[in-house]
Amino acid sequence: MTNDALLESLKQLVEPSKVLTDKDSLENYGKDWTRIYTPNPLAIVFPKTIEEVQAIVRWANQHKIGLVPSGGRTGLSGAAVANNQEVVVAFDYMNKILDFNAIDREVVCQPGLVTKQLQTFAEEQGLYYPVDFASSGSSQIGGNIGTNAGGIKVIRYGMTRNWVAGLKVVTGKGDLLDLNKGLIKNATGYDFRNLFIGAEGTLGFVVEATIKLERKPSNLTVLVLGTPDFDSIMPVLHAFQSKLDLTAFEFFSDKCLAKILDRGDIPAPFDSRYPFYALIEFEAITEHVRDEAMAVFEHCVEQGWVLDGVISQSEQQLQNLWRLREDISETIAPFTPYKNDLSVTVSQVPAFLADIDNIVKADYPDFDVLWYGHIGDGNLHLNILKPANLDKEDFFAKCAVVNTKVFEVVEKYNGSVSAEHGVGLVKRDYLEYSRSATEIDYMRAVKAVFDPNNIMNPGKIFK
Repeated sequence: MTNDALLESLKQLVEPSKVLTDKDSLENYGKDWTRIYTPNPLAIVFPKTIEEVQAIVRWANQHKIGLVPSGGRTGLSGAAVANNQEVVVAFDYMNKILDFNAIDREVVCQPGLVTKQLQTFAEEQGLYYPVDFASSGSSQIGGNIGTNAGGIKVIRYGMTRNWVAGLKVVTGKGDLLDLNKGLIKNATGYDFRNLFIGAEGTLGFVVEATIKLERKPSNLTVLVLGTPDFDSIMPVLHAFQSKLDLTAFEFFSDKCLAKILDRGDIPAPFDSRYPFYALIEFEAITEHVRDEAMAVFEHCVEQGWVLDGVISQSEQQLQNLWRLREDISETIAPFTPYKNDLSVTVSQVPAFLADIDNIVKADYPDFDVLWYGHIGDGNLHLNILKPANLDKEDFFAKCAVVNTKVFEVVEKYNGSVSAEHGVGLVKRDYLEYSRSATEIDYMRAVKAVFDPNNIMNPGKIFK
């Protein structure tokens, strides 16, 4: 069947205007935030109902056409890239909140709901959805679930997985499964819900999610601390964790801060500059908690771990201090960064970072290397910035050369080559550094059960 005939048959399954093939749409919907791959989808389709999703999946099985899920396309692993004539299934029109139960503190929503909209809805109910990250204003819940998104609050609240009470999914066969149904306790065998969380759409598509909400935190307060070196950050973390329940503990280097301050729209936290910074957030529910935080701060200064600090005195200052960390990814995007999203257990972070840093400095002495991340949960973001006089293809090729060395260190520390960005295409060929060959064989076997014709996001996670 010709492509024209294929597309005509696809248009019979949805509103004809919801199948796009123009150049701009193919370019826009065929990629995510990675800049490595050239998008090359066959078409973009926008289902509005679960039944339409099922029909699209059955159509794809019939014609052996790959399907790529598309949410906010804010991912950094290439999981939402369509570069091999796949049909992109975009969930923009499946974006509603369907139900809310105040007693259960659960909200039922469609996969295209933007993360920030869920957070706002929770606030309107006097509740809180704690999974948060810089792209929350454009990422979608379905994509968050597909990658098991983490972000800045993991130290207190965990990953997306912790907040999914139920899922409706359309499998690679076109079957609809209703998984866990919002239950807190459910000891009835295999929990398929957890297979689909983090599966990047390779087993099927999330078409509805039941999400748990939480008590809204009170009087969130932020400290930003300047430290003399990275090794000082870990005892600071230990000191604060021993006295306070932290909602976040982040770090970033002075090179990151320099990029933020160069924009000119956020005030510098200190008069002086320091090699590294820690950002700590906690609930100052009482004056005693705030006093405890200041006592820990003074202790850290006495030990020489902290050289300076600032504490938020207003909501606006809290937001400005957070922007020092949260705006980094967006700010460095024009520099075409080569990103690595790595994790180890928290106690191993200093030695791990030192080993990786030595490799990067030896191989890229002339490149700007920026470190930041969620230090409280062992997640480090390594960013290498492209020099202005180097072509993108040459730059990525140079960076890829050292990947094996970096991931050998990850394997040495029993870490992960992808802490929160997923595997997609970017980390696919390096999965063996975090997963054994036997594990990967079992993963392939699981995929074959749910997607026997390999139409669901083909080529992602493994070939």
